[in-house]
Amino acid sequence: MIIRMRASVAERIREFRQRCRAAGLALTPQRETIFRAVVESQGHPSPEQIYERVKRQIPAISLATVYKNIHTFLAAGLLQEVTPHHGALLLESNPEQHHHLVCAGCRAILDLEQDAIDPVRFRRKPPAGYRILRQRVEILALCPDCARKQTQNSSHA
Repeated sequence: MIIRMRASVAERIREFRQRCRAAGLALTPQRETIFRAVVESQGHPSPEQIYERVKRQIPAISLATVYKNIHTFLAAGLLQEVTPHHGALLLESNPEQHHHLVCAGCRAILDLEQDAIDPVRFRRKPPAGYRILRQRVEILALCPDCARKQTQNSSHA
């Protein structure tokens, strides 16, 4: 049920290079290092977490440079944002189509394979003027740790 990425880091970097060229983006060592940090994170990193990883390899890099490049990657379709509803920018390191199981307590996000959930279909046409780009289901739940804490807190009440 948990997703396993099919493409290796090396394959993702090769694809990144090709897509940068196709999009007319300069392929700089900084950009590749930032992208690699996202891919290697195997989760849903924030720009600040990416910055901390990249800074180890490029000490002179600024957080603003990391943000600028991440926004460039998002605009070019090289990366995807998890969802704008989490209040903070979180990035998808997983390129496969998938859904999310989100802990309502700690906000941890677990990737679920697309076929773990029955396909979502509109019963009617989308509202006028809307064009569906992709579908992703987010299921709110409590992770085992938060569920245990909630049970412990309710037993003390």
